[in-house]
This record gives sequence, structure tokens and C-alpha cells, in this order.
Amino acid sequence: MTVLIDPPQWPGPRGLMWSHLVSDASLDELHAFAARLGVPGRAFDRDHYDVPETVHAFAVSLGAQAVTSRELLRRLVEAGLRRRKAHARAGGDG
Repeated sequence: MTVLIDPPQWPGPRGLMWSHLVSDASLDELHAFAARLGVPGRAFDRDHYDVPETVHAFAVSLGAQAVTSRELLRRLVEAGLRRRKAHARAGGDG
């Protein structure tokens, strides 16, 4: 069981760069880790948490494995935890 975090490379609110935080085992593990990290529930989006660059190092210090965005997505998909947007599942174009 591993919690993964990608580099803070996604522009977001407050002028910060953002990372994705996921689990390759379970959403329960992910939610528990996010709580330890102090990430609010509103930061959860389907299968990951969006976290600001200001918590990246803290996440790693708590045990998150820093990986590339490609590796994070690959492991999320392999774990069967990837949840696509509803319109993509319904045959939409996104």
C-alpha cells in the first residue's frame, strides 16, 4: 500500500502550483493520509486530492512516494481506482 504524489506542476488557486495525491491501494488509505496531512475534504476529486505545493514536502515526510505524473496515473489505473468524469464514461468527448 502506497500513497503517491506527483510534482507540483498544475497551476491553481492562489497563484500556487498543485500536485495530485492518490493511493495505489484504497480510497480509505488515501482519505486517512489526507487527514493526517491536514488536507480538507473539499480537495478530493473523484480519485485524488489536489494539494498545493506548500504541502508537497510534508506529504513526502509522512511517507508519500514522490513519482512522476505519468507513474502516478499508471499506478492509479492499475489499482483499479481511476474514476473518470461522468461525461467521459457516458460517451462524451472529455
